Amino acid sequence: MAKKYKRAVVLLSGGLDSSTVLAMAQIDGYDCYTLSFNYGQRSAAELAAAVVISQQQRANEHRVINFDLGSIGGSALTDTRLDVPEQPTGGIPITYVPARNTIFLSFALGYAEVLDASAIFVGVNAVDYSGYPDCRPEYIDAFQAMADKATRAGVEGHGPAVVAPLLKMSKAEIIRAGAALGVDYAQTVSCYQASSDGLACGRCDSCRLRRQGFGDAGVADPTRYA
Repeated sequence: MAKKYKRAVVLLSGGLDSSTVLAMAQIDGYDCYTLSFNYGQRSAAELAAAVVISQQQRANEHRVINFDLGSIGGSALTDTRLDVPEQPTGGIPITYVPARNTIFLSFALGYAEVLDASAIFVGVNAVDYSGYPDCRPEYIDAFQAMADKATRAGVEGHGPAVVAPLLKMSKAEIIRAGAALGVDYAQTVSCYQASSDGLACGRCDSCRLRRQGFGDAGVADPTRYA
């Protein structure tokens, strides 16, 4: 039986990329259900930003899943004993959170089954991805293959598609696309170590990529820096 609606789960961190993805999903005609995670990250300001963005962009519903990846550590984003690098580093950086995207997408997959959603939107990016292994095309393909085999919806032939519209876009291209869709980037928080009120450090890898992206896009940077 054909679906009478078009629902999508959108992973929304409160940052620039995921906010753009939400706008893209909506322009594609999806009723969007946004999902954020309080996973023990260093900065909780992104969670407050996600609430604002969901409201601004009129998502159908916004939920926050709580769990603690800080209990296993291994990342500067979840272990305050580790410093966030403020200079470019090679290889997979210390800001990589072990298995984070797999965990996020697994929650989204379960939620999508409950909603009978036809898509899961995620803002991973393989161009400006900072060396993270779970932001590559082969990772998205592998998760899709798993989802098709591991869920009732997938086995029955109507499982959700994992959609990563930013995968091959540069940061500048992402910003231009979001600006054209009316995304209010002033409300987004991308900094790995933002203050409690959302002020960006301006020095971490995420801040550098964001600042360069606005410059390359020719769009005024609305980021609030400390």
